[in-house]
Amino acid sequence: MVANIKTRLSVQEYLAWEAENEIKHEYIDGEVYAMSGGTSKHSRLAANATIAIGRQLGSSICAVHTSDMKIKVDETRYVYPDLSAVCGKEQFEDDSETTLLNPILVVEVTSLSSIERDRIAKRDFYREVPSIQAYLVIDQHRVCAELYTRADVRWLLQVYTDPDDVIPLEILNCELPLAEVYRGIRFEAAQPD
Repeated sequence: MVANIKTRLSVQEYLAWEAENEIKHEYIDGEVYAMSGGTSKHSRLAANATIAIGRQLGSSICAVHTSDMKIKVDETRYVYPDLSAVCGKEQFEDDSETTLLNPILVVEVTSLSSIERDRIAKRDFYREVPSIQAYLVIDQHRVCAELYTRADVRWLLQVYTDPDDVIPLEILNCELPLAEVYRGIRFEAAQPD
């Protein structure tokens, strides 16, 4: 969930202010957006995905980060995905190690206030980060995951809606079973018309 803060800040002002703040904020072209708390489903989906991927990485050269890790998209955009992964040596913007520059996978779990932003704006932002090879959007309102993978200058989209589907994360040399992502998640039964 995202709330716009009316004050415009320069990148330097944002980074200094964010370092002192207890609440996370995304920064898009001078605008600051507070990252408010998510629902139980949102939190569980992000945790389930983090655990499922992290468990498979074991002692590989790849590692996962939670939503506490900020990603620098470009010179005027900083975002906090729900999950990110990096392989090899992590590159950070500075010695504080709070802003990752070279993720290869980013994952967003949708909320009602962010669904369009996650599917369109953030997809376009992540396309600009050369290291990102895959972008996964997990829907918290139904069983659905959209995997965008980089193919030269465009993204290829694969949609997974069957609980038995397994999402191939070739860039991490692992798979993400949808059943593990949605483990423990219940949806309201549709009401008859």
